[in-house]
Amino acid sequence: MTAAKATKKFEKKHLKGVLERRKVTAKIKQREQIKNKKKVKRATDNEFYKGPSDGKAAPKTNKNVGPKAGEMSVDDFFQGGFEILEKEQKKQQSTKKDTQKKPAAAGKLGKRKRGEDVEAKDDVADDSDPSLSDADGAESQSEDEDDVMEDVGTGMTKEAMDELKEKDPEFYKFLQENDPEALEYDDNADFAEIDELSGSDQEDEQPKKKQKKDKKAAQKEEEEGDELTQAMVARWKKAIEETHSLRAARQVVIAFRCAAHLHEDDEDSRPKYTITNPNAFNDILVVALKQIPEVLNHHVPVKESASGKVYVNTETKKFKTLSMLVRSFATSINHLLGTLSDEATLKLTLSSIQPLLPYLLNFRKLLKNMVKTVVAFWSQSASTDTTRITAFLVMRRLIVIGDKGIREAVLKATYQGLVQGSRVTNHNTIQGINLMKNSAAELWGIDQALGYTTAFHFIRQLAIHLRNSIVHNQNDAFRNVYNWQYVHSLDFWSCVLSEHCSPLKEAESGKESQLKLLIYPLVQVTLGAMRLIPTSLYFPLRFQLMRSLLRLSRATDTYIPLASALLEVLNSNEMKKPAKSSTLKQLDFAVAYKAPKSYLKTRVYQDGVGEQIIELFSEYFVLWSKNIAFPEFALPVIISLKRWLKESRKISKGNKNGKFASSLALLVQKLEMNAKFIEEKRAKVDFAPKDRKQVDAFLKDLDWEKTPLGAFVVGQRTMRTEKQKIMEAARKDEEAKKREEKEALRNGRDGDSDDDEEMGDGDESEEEVDLAGESGEEEMEEEEEEEGSDEDEDEDEDEEE
Repeated sequence: MTAAKATKKFEKKHLKGVLERRKVTAKIKQREQIKNKKKVKRATDNEFYKGPSDGKAAPKTNKNVGPKAGEMSVDDFFQGGFEILEKEQKKQQSTKKDTQKKPAAAGKLGKRKRGEDVEAKDDVADDSDPSLSDADGAESQSEDEDDVMEDVGTGMTKEAMDELKEKDPEFYKFLQENDPEALEYDDNADFAEIDELSGSDQEDEQPKKKQKKDKKAAQKEEEEGDELTQAMVARWKKAIEETHSLRAARQVVIAFRCAAHLHEDDEDSRPKYTITNPNAFNDILVVALKQIPEVLNHHVPVKESASGKVYVNTETKKFKTLSMLVRSFATSINHLLGTLSDEATLKLTLSSIQPLLPYLLNFRKLLKNMVKTVVAFWSQSASTDTTRITAFLVMRRLIVIGDKGIREAVLKATYQGLVQGSRVTNHNTIQGINLMKNSAAELWGIDQALGYTTAFHFIRQLAIHLRNSIVHNQNDAFRNVYNWQYVHSLDFWSCVLSEHCSPLKEAESGKESQLKLLIYPLVQVTLGAMRLIPTSLYFPLRFQLMRSLLRLSRATDTYIPLASALLEVLNSNEMKKPAKSSTLKQLDFAVAYKAPKSYLKTRVYQDGVGEQIIELFSEYFVLWSKNIAFPEFALPVIISLKRWLKESRKISKGNKNGKFASSLALLVQKLEMNAKFIEEKRAKVDFAPKDRKQVDAFLKDLDWEKTPLGAFVVGQRTMRTEKQKIMEAARKDEEAKKREEKEALRNGRDGDSDDDEEMGDGDESEEEVDLAGESGEEEMEEEEEEEGSDEDEDEDEDEEE
């Protein structure tokens, strides 16, 4: 018989939900039944101890019973005398064996092991007033409650309650409505097992006198209350140093957590210790950061192999018990780092993370947060060099001991931190950025297989940005490439490949570097970014990228054609036409990727670009100053430079910059001298060009500084170093003068506020004059920018022609 249409519809839409609701209802009923059974059991136990609630006497298990209190007269009652409870308890202890033999009502209590106490309570109830038996019952009930509290411990943990809420939300809701006290948790519940572990380990080792002292110290701490004192920290420190006490370590971690969350209002949980003494705060930080790693290493030692791999036995009961301690301590350190600013405290805190790393490998989420925090300190512009180096050591240690997933996460976080930290580049931050690039470059050589995949991924991203800027050349799309972050990214990968693809590194490892395959794509991306916008406005960026390629070529012995890019700058309108005089200060090309428009077509900018051309040409050719093919290699460039010098001397078309022309002529002279030097040396050889080994070994024993071009480059480097020192000193003096002027102006304003109103009017008139002068300067700057923009348009037209 087929089912009705309504039945099918019900089965399709409602049957599943109805069945689920019935199951839920059945579960709730089952829990209610269990709860009612427990209530009945508690009631029977209470009735057994106290007697029936309606005032009737409790049933007696002792056969030799005396007259009941209700049947006795007043005289008989007082003639019986009164028994003291303490004596009765002593009697119970003395007759313990006899009472154990009596079956009493032990069967009624199921699994309880308090039969002897029940017998004693019954005897007291028989010989005395019912009120005394009630008191005894109340006392026994309080003892039972204490035992129950001991069995329960310090409460459920917050993680266990969250897990209950996720797995069984209906039961969690039921508890919220009917038994909210069951959902209360304690922050220190996680550490309950540590005291047991500490007690079991130390009671066997310590003598009884020592154990009594520890108990007295614990009682003393309870008497002192919640206030953290230096004496408490000193006791914990002594216990940790002498016996590696886990109980003391637990208290230190709890106090450290309170110190890390100091001055934070948390409504959910109240801190166990309150800290008002700054000395106690400092002591607990020092003890926790220095002693806790030692305690962990003592109880759960870390085994390290020769290759740097570490092993921690995580299957032991001791590690599972201490895992909560480790997690709490690491979380507190991570939170504390976000509140610190003192350099010494930062160094101590970051250094304490390093010995904890082997224990944190199993806690991936916690480790991920820790890596983010450490990388943030490594990449912050406000961090000192000491803080950066300490944070880098933590990152390097994690890559050495971690597995592939952890290494990849650390490498990605490191590169992201580098990119974010290089957003602002100036004289104050350039040193820290260079430190980041040089230190991070080491990480990609620890695991070169993983380093290749991550480096390829990031270089490919740079290539995609460049392609998008070329294809979608509108709405300032080139700004995705022409910024400091892109420039520092290319320079960083140049540092990575220069360090790990050098012949010396390959000789030490005995094999070719896996990262060497990335040289070609990196060079292509860098050359493409260099020529994206070939205007004089972005000549500083071109020079930045050329230095990156020169470093790569020098370290890996790879030929990279850079002469044509420099000749493009030399043949631009900026260098061909005469420049106008200007009072602007010299542009620092080390911290600039774009020239201000006010510098274009000025003598200052032309001199600066000319110095960069001379420097880069000399550094480029000195790389191949010992090569047997140097004369043929330098000949096209020498011809181009001589042609430019010839045109610059013309009265109508020359740039009329005698300083730059003389420097360029000196460079041409040194190139010709070096070519003649190589020709003389190779005239004495007796091998053919096809003999590659002999060709590569040509002048191998000769230092490049002894060649004519090499000696010229050494002198140029010395002059540049001295010039940089002078410019740096002048810049610092200028900044100091500006600070003094600001302070004087601030002090003057404070003094002016105390003057009379008439003096105030005079000051206002002076301020108006100053503001007029500033507005006049702004107008002059706007006119110069307009002129610069007009010149840019003329330059673009000339280039198109």
